[in-house]
Amino acid sequence: MKALTICILLLLSIASPLWAQVGKIRELQQSLSSIRDSTQYVDVINRISLLFYEQNADSTLYYALQARQVAFRHDYDQGLADATNNLGVVFDIKGNIQLALRYYNDAYNQYVTLGDSSNIVQTLMNIGSVYNVSGRDDKAQTNFDRALALGDRIEHDSITALVIYNYMLLYPQKFSGNRRTMLIDRAYGIAKKYRDVRLELAIDQLRAGELIVGGQRVKGMIMMENTLNRALALELNYLSMDLLLDLGDYYLVEDRQKAIQFYIKALDLAEQKNYRMYARDVCKKLYDYYMAQRDNTDAFTYSQKLLRLYEEQVEIDRVSGIDYIEYAVKDQQLISERLKSKYSAQMLALAVAVCVLTLLVILVLWRNWKLSKKTNRVLTMQFRQLESTSDALEKSNQNYARLIKMVAHDLRNPIGGINALCSLLQDDDTSPEEAQQYVELIRESSTSCLHMISDLLQTDFDFKETELLKKLVDLPVFLDHAIALLTFRAAEKNQRLILAELSPITINADPDKLLRVLNNLIVNAIKFSPEGETIRVNVSPTNKGVTISIEDHGLGIPEEAIPKIFDPFTTSKRAGTAGEQAFGLGLYISKQIVEAHGGKIWLETEEGSGTTFHIFLPGEHVDTFSPAQAGI
Repeated sequence: MKALTICILLLLSIASPLWAQVGKIRELQQSLSSIRDSTQYVDVINRISLLFYEQNADSTLYYALQARQVAFRHDYDQGLADATNNLGVVFDIKGNIQLALRYYNDAYNQYVTLGDSSNIVQTLMNIGSVYNVSGRDDKAQTNFDRALALGDRIEHDSITALVIYNYMLLYPQKFSGNRRTMLIDRAYGIAKKYRDVRLELAIDQLRAGELIVGGQRVKGMIMMENTLNRALALELNYLSMDLLLDLGDYYLVEDRQKAIQFYIKALDLAEQKNYRMYARDVCKKLYDYYMAQRDNTDAFTYSQKLLRLYEEQVEIDRVSGIDYIEYAVKDQQLISERLKSKYSAQMLALAVAVCVLTLLVILVLWRNWKLSKKTNRVLTMQFRQLESTSDALEKSNQNYARLIKMVAHDLRNPIGGINALCSLLQDDDTSPEEAQQYVELIRESSTSCLHMISDLLQTDFDFKETELLKKLVDLPVFLDHAIALLTFRAAEKNQRLILAELSPITINADPDKLLRVLNNLIVNAIKFSPEGETIRVNVSPTNKGVTISIEDHGLGIPEEAIPKIFDPFTTSKRAGTAGEQAFGLGLYISKQIVEAHGGKIWLETEEGSGTTFHIFLPGEHVDTFSPAQAGI
């Protein structure tokens, strides 16, 4: 069995005894902790993996899998291909032909993608050797022919010598006398060129065989035995196995006892190193010999060993299908992780592109607004404010989305009022006095919209008392004005807005922000009340402040939703009685504004019976009511 001979030549380095390999392994293992470059780290692990093959195939497997994992993680294709090839070597050594062929083929495809000609030649040679072991000589020779043809064209010709050696060793009948001599001389010249002692000894094996076949038997046998002694001294176990088998075969004709000695020595080495396929071939030779000699006792001994080896091989073949699936699953998991990482990067790039595009759209809108003469001053200020927040928008997509939703929500109410007033202006029955009133309301609503946008950009929704523009507000007039702006909204559902009569009260507040609070609460009452319902606005002054209440008899709020009702983007939002959309922002904004005034907002509700929202604003008043009446 000579297929595994390729493994001793994979390193392509100057031969060294086994103890020197151990020292090199330890040196490389100690260097791992100091390596910071991931590609260099993978290369060193692959090197350690291959150095272990003559000592412990399990160690070769361990380091090959580790190198493969790191190479996957860092997208290092060369390291991945080398690790895959090492896995092929492991299963080749273990006699697992299915997995060896699988990983050699994978490595070949990866080397082809990389354009690594030397390693393409090597994997073709390895695949050919595996096919030889499985008895598929046609495929084996096809791969060897491809390897030899490509090896003739590459600059680094050391791999060509390996192909020549293995091809001639496995299929000596393939080459004629003159061509054999020419190829052997060429391979030996390459070995000398690169000072590769391993390869020199392997070629000496071929040269000795040529001498024996060519009629110089004594000279050839002496050369082969000398080659064996040098290989054993250097602990080149695979080459030694082939030499022992060749010597046994040659001596079997003229000196059977000496031949048996070589066979037994080969069997001892195979069993010591767990070379199962070599052991099987040697046992077969010894069994055939003793059967021919009618020595049933010794023949039975080797038949038992041979039977055990075949049983072990059957078990390996049985388990290999399971191993193949396990490794295939792991490979697919690694590939999936790589695809997931690339997908995440693409999604991130897409998100950035969307943000940039959105920002550009906003800038275009700013420019269009800036061209309007009526709002030039306000829009210029807005542009400066938006420009000052552009860095924050670029850093946080979440803040950007929050800004857009809040602006949309707060503008919904006044823009809805403007839309309703415009519809009334188009009515032919509208008198000039009413038209003038509607125009004034439209102007005030649009001004409120602009102030609202400016405030949202300035404060980032965290309203503080220092940012309020407080002044004395005539509360009855203010509330009457607020209700007038929303009367048309209520009329769409045949609802009535009623403000309870109250004595003159003056409070110190920011009228624009307070108007937003009332807009949010009254619009919510309209939204969640059925058609034809009445919504009442009441005022209760006390010696500590004033409480404004908005009462409806609509859907009410479920008990489980109350704790989250004032949260931003609350999940407690639901559609209105006419299917109106809810954004979950109005109550959050209202709470921020009321608390910035030093006040408090709370509610009383019963599901199915309606809701009353209370706003308490602190301040001294002449009217005297108890704190309990104010809900404090």
